[in-house]
Amino acid sequence: AGDVRIGHVAGDASNDPPEECEEFTAKVIICNRVGHIQVGYTPMVDCHTAHVVCKLKAIPSKISLLTGKEIETNPKYLRTGDCAMVVLVPTNKPLCVEPFSEYPPLGRITWRDQQQTVAIGIIKSVTKKRVLVGKASTN
Repeated sequence: AGDVRIGHVAGDASNDPPEECEEFTAKVIICNRVGHIQVGYTPMVDCHTAHVVCKLKAIPSKISLLTGKEIETNPKYLRTGDCAMVVLVPTNKPLCVEPFSEYPPLGRITWRDQQQTVAIGIIKSVTKKRVLVGKASTN
């Protein structure tokens, strides 16, 4: 129990073990942001007990809040009230997240910037980091 700390994720190692993500796609609603959010923005992302800075890699689409359908492809920016699919990359620490449809507690996120909640959302898909398992060679 001494090895378990805040932010760690426990799971079944033989059946879908938790793994660090390389990037993830999320559906977010921008709640409170002065100005525009564009590719390169780096909010603090909160997921379960983890707080990790992530970089906004891409905004594939903007979505209608009323119909849930795509209304714009590759928008240049987002502002308060917009709903969009976004791709985020953790930058300062490893992050373990999962799609909301599979593991809801690991699939909810909030974006924070300057002690304010900027956006809320759910994770739709995750690209896991590939970990090479095997014998290390020494020369």
